[in-house]
Amino acid sequence: MRKNAYINARVDKDLKAKAEKVLRRIGVSTTEVVTMLLHQIVLRKGVPFDVRIPNDETRRAMADLDQGGGERFDGTAE
Repeated sequence: MRKNAYINARVDKDLKAKAEKVLRRIGVSTTEVVTMLLHQIVLRKGVPFDVRIPNDETRRAMADLDQGGGERFDGTAE
């Protein structure tokens, strides 16, 4: 397959650097990962991971966690 199209995307500089560090460790380039992602989108006819709009209850729980709230547990038995 010929590679003759470009994708430009603005992302956070720190996020990009962290992702590239991980990708270097596993031996793939950002271009290769984007290509893999696009292939998966085509194969699945959608994004290859769960994307949902949170409901009101979930939004409240997320906001509570962002503000330091919520409960912590040591394991799943609690």
